[in-house]
Amino acid sequence: MALTESAPAVPPAAHAPEGGRTATETGAHEGILRRQSLRESAARTYARSLPIVPVRARGLTIEGADGRRYLDCLSGAGSLALGHNHPVVLEAVRKVLDSGAPLHVLDLATPVKDAFTTELFATLPAGLADDARIQFCGPAGTDAVEAALKLVRTATGRSGLLSFTGAYHGMTAGALDASGGATDVRVTRLPYPQDYRCPFGVGGDRGAELAARWTENLLDDPKSGVPTPAGMILEPVQGEGGVIPAPDAWMRRMREITASRSIPLIADEVQTGVGRTGTFWAVEHSGVVPDVMVLSKAIGGSLPLAVIVYRRALDAWKPGAHAGTFRGNQLAMAAGAATLAYVRENKLADRAATLGARMLGRLQGLAADHPCVGDVRGRGLMIGVELVDPYAEDPGSPAPPADPALAVAVQRECLDRGLIVELGGRHSGVVRLLPPLTLTDEQAAAVLDRFADALAAAERAHRPGPPTRARSTHRRNATGPSH
Repeated sequence: MALTESAPAVPPAAHAPEGGRTATETGAHEGILRRQSLRESAARTYARSLPIVPVRARGLTIEGADGRRYLDCLSGAGSLALGHNHPVVLEAVRKVLDSGAPLHVLDLATPVKDAFTTELFATLPAGLADDARIQFCGPAGTDAVEAALKLVRTATGRSGLLSFTGAYHGMTAGALDASGGATDVRVTRLPYPQDYRCPFGVGGDRGAELAARWTENLLDDPKSGVPTPAGMILEPVQGEGGVIPAPDAWMRRMREITASRSIPLIADEVQTGVGRTGTFWAVEHSGVVPDVMVLSKAIGGSLPLAVIVYRRALDAWKPGAHAGTFRGNQLAMAAGAATLAYVRENKLADRAATLGARMLGRLQGLAADHPCVGDVRGRGLMIGVELVDPYAEDPGSPAPPADPALAVAVQRECLDRGLIVELGGRHSGVVRLLPPLTLTDEQAAAVLDRFADALAAAERAHRPGPPTRARSTHRRNATGPSH
């Protein structure tokens, strides 16, 4: 099986001459956007920063109703492992539709579900797959997080939870409680290690060791106010938190700490799974085998699907203890099985590791010419570029303060050049790239060229004129190491 479908030529930039679009196309595009702003809630997000109306898509490319084409490095927030409308996904969906099989079956057994489960278990870390159970949840990752939290609370009889600063686990109440910005007293937030903005101000191995010791002391101190929790939930790479990979040694320490205290370890692989970080599952970088894995996004092959996979010993649920009307999505299971098999058979995780390292290297090279690039980090094809004000001081950090306004300007300049990127990070100053795993070398070069042009244009407009010598010196001395 070929690595990718015949890759389309890299499309022209989105600021192509207006002559390529008719007045009818332009009018329809503007009308749809206008009606969306009138009808949809104030909670809409992507639509605010990406005013496009997608009508066709293939692989990396999206075409809007106005005729403009874009390179999509958002990929459905990481859910499109194979890009848009990959042939193997379309074939799998058509096969189910043409077979006359039921599309909605609750949690009944079907050949489609059996094929999906078999393929999924074939990819799991061996230490988990040999002793695993699976629960099909509602359609979104946040539903799977809720199920995981309920599972460990039921199994342990405890209610508390350990999570980490900067975490993001979803938008439902329980998932939000476990995320970085929540205030639920049942959730204890621990320091998540990182180099550039280390919570202990040291970074590297020393910072990760201090974070691990903090966790141990909190759990072992009878006066800490934190009783033994029901579980610990973590992301092997924090996505919304700013694309921060967890150090492998720290991950292993978290596994040791939780295992020795009979605390189930939950790995949230909603965004990191299915090859994105350079291994099939991000926990494999460290060799950690969690007790529970939360899976969604790419496992559905672009369609809604979410599951948890967990050790058999935790399966203390009674029948009906957790359910969801749309947990039997047959089209998503077919698309997901096809995606999992394609990624596995074509070694796309290895491809993501190789191409991602190449892209990281070029992006890190931009820092020499662009002082606003504070840090470039990531794993595989999960990449973040943190933008800063290099001539200002942050009293709470040796690194310069984040520059969210510049990040917005870069995103806007990218869109003008036909490149879709996402923003994230604790201070919304990180530009995130999540291209599909089928990205070609030619497409990767085009993405990086457009990003570099956008960065230069935004920097010129955002911060005209040279800095003072004193401020420039501060920036050079303060920059932390990259991952």
